[in-house]
Amino acid sequence: MLDHPELVRGARVLDFAAGSGLIAIAAAKAGAASVQAVEIDAYAIAAIALNARLNGVAVTAVERDVVGQPLTDIDVVLVGDVCYEKPMAERVMAWLRALAGDGLVILMGDPGRTYLPKDGLVPLATYRVPTTLELEDRTHRDSVVWRVEA
Repeated sequence: MLDHPELVRGARVLDFAAGSGLIAIAAAKAGAASVQAVEIDAYAIAAIALNARLNGVAVTAVERDVVGQPLTDIDVVLVGDVCYEKPMAERVMAWLRALAGDGLVILMGDPGRTYLPKDGLVPLATYRVPTTLELEDRTHRDSVVWRVEA
């Protein structure tokens, strides 16, 4: 988001499965009109609120499962690393494709997970991301930012 602020500038943004809120915060810093960070974990919601405050940006943290729901008040959906389990990847990707069909811009970052679909994705950028051998099988991952198509 910080490398390409034009993707979210002036937009109503939703950071799906937001974790600590990192991408939501970057979208707010890049000039999004509003940012919601959605999570199903109460600890993540607390972390998002704290991290947004510490970074001096407004992010609304929402504890709710929104998969399958229409997003009528959102222009751009940001998603990171959700294709690590087959059932989740299938469920989330079907919803994201439906949202793209409704005209929303869907941007998804993925570090090469097994269940990433092979079609309907347009690569926008690639980043080499350092990792730890305690969590991954290598010291870096080449992560791609994709635009999801209907």
